[in-house]
Amino acid sequence: MFDTNTNKPIAALNLTSIKPQLSYFIDENRLILVTSKNTRIGGYRGRHDISTAVSFNVQTKDVYRLLEPGNGIYKGQTRLGSIVGLSSNGKFAYMPAYTSEATYSLMKAFIDKRRTPRVFKKGTSDTIDFFVENKDNLLARERYDNEDDLHRIESYIDDEWVTIFSENTPYKTRAFVGLTPDYKSLVMLAQNDAGRWAYYTMALSDGKISEALFNKSEKDVENVLTDVSRVVYGVQYSGFKPTYEFFDDNLTKMFDEMRQQSPHDSLHLIDHTPDWKKVVVKIEGSTSSGDYFIYDGKEFQYLTSARQKISPENVHQITEFRYETRDGVTIPTLITLPKVEKVNNLPAMILPHGGPESYDQIEFNWLAQYFASKGFIVVQPQFRGSTGFGAEHTLSGRGEWGRKMQNDLTDAVTVLKNKGYINPEQVCIAGISYGGYAALAGAVFTPDLYKCVISINGVSDVDAMMTTERRNYGSDHWVVSYWEDVIAKGSFNEDHLAQISPINHAKKIQAPVLLIHGTYDKVVPIDQSEEMEEALEDEDKDVTFVELPRGDHHLSTYKNRIAAMHAIDKFVDKDFN
Repeated sequence: MFDTNTNKPIAALNLTSIKPQLSYFIDENRLILVTSKNTRIGGYRGRHDISTAVSFNVQTKDVYRLLEPGNGIYKGQTRLGSIVGLSSNGKFAYMPAYTSEATYSLMKAFIDKRRTPRVFKKGTSDTIDFFVENKDNLLARERYDNEDDLHRIESYIDDEWVTIFSENTPYKTRAFVGLTPDYKSLVMLAQNDAGRWAYYTMALSDGKISEALFNKSEKDVENVLTDVSRVVYGVQYSGFKPTYEFFDDNLTKMFDEMRQQSPHDSLHLIDHTPDWKKVVVKIEGSTSSGDYFIYDGKEFQYLTSARQKISPENVHQITEFRYETRDGVTIPTLITLPKVEKVNNLPAMILPHGGPESYDQIEFNWLAQYFASKGFIVVQPQFRGSTGFGAEHTLSGRGEWGRKMQNDLTDAVTVLKNKGYINPEQVCIAGISYGGYAALAGAVFTPDLYKCVISINGVSDVDAMMTTERRNYGSDHWVVSYWEDVIAKGSFNEDHLAQISPINHAKKIQAPVLLIHGTYDKVVPIDQSEEMEEALEDEDKDVTFVELPRGDHHLSTYKNRIAAMHAIDKFVDKDFN
């Protein structure tokens, strides 16, 4: 932590043993830090990703953990970092947690003392969220019953719970994400008539839903911008470069002016002073690997760099591109270019994103920048099933794993080959998570297309994936319903999962395969890569498997990310030299 007037450090915390996720000041001297760590829980099997919130006093240097398993709350829970508000006197944080195995309650956690938290309001087994006013009044709670598929909002009126919204749905289709400044309504994100996520309010008194307040036909409301008590003051829209809109038109204008000063990069809002006279932003993209600035309405003041050893000269240009698939679907695409005089007959790396219901942005993508530095033209198609480009584009990917979603990647190669940009004899495919699945699917369903294949924390056996999800959550859980819808539109043919699982088609693979997997991955277990390696070895295929000790799904530690890059570098050099 630095004093921005003197640019001198005033305090520091060593975070190398944990994974920082979020931080914010609650006043001049107190910082809340939300972190996670993969560890064991006494009495429970296996390892778990545990999130937690700690307070740090800049003056006294005291550190307090706000909720501790077993200290007034149920021991076997993993999500202890959620804060939904602060008490009016600043002494407590309102935090939801399980007080027993089946009761999700709202706790008052001490910020400046290591003491047992208090129960502010007891919840139910299907409560998933709470909303609190800044004057310490409980306003509402959100519930979702997995057995009945019932999503509800209950308002706390005259000391009683009153249902103001209910919907039967196999998984939530509306997101309740904050409160209006007058604390009279919840903020709800839902799809508008154009299939775009828009901003609505729902009155706490009677559940009346407003017209869309932030609403664009060509963009989704991707996030709301809130304070620590989740009072909403603006929104972030989807797109390759994020854009912002605020209730205060002057703020919207200020951010538009900032974006115009860095037209080739993405500008991310990081923080702001209470009066908004100064904001902290991060700029990254074609001209920056990630730099932080304070903007005062007139000029940028440089703070620091996210990657101080990667100068602008070492960052490769990112361009936007669109192509049409064999069945007429337009695919928005990002292309990262190597430093060459002419884009012609280049080796190509197809780099599908994870999710699959997510999308890429113009930012410093470490894999894309690495491959571009090796001379590849890097192609990131936003294949059908991606979010950020409308509901129709997302929903068109339902049930298309290994099929039309895979065809979109193949068609990118065809289009770029026909334009003369890439050498069709030197095309590889790489990805993380679903992107790793897509890489393996490319190897088995289009074996002549790719010269090398890299799967990082990827799914190889979709049937085993679904078995794991049902075991972890229970067959009635909304997470299982969601995956069933995404993978097969909710209806599985008898052999559907077997057909789309690369592990069952190892014999078809011709290209060398590199499998990389973290041993602590809780999203895609490492046995997905272990068993794929075994299947490839049984077929006498060229496969290399690299385990990343204590590696998580996102390769969060620099040691594992560097180890992965060394393995990739060795693998790629073997096939292209």
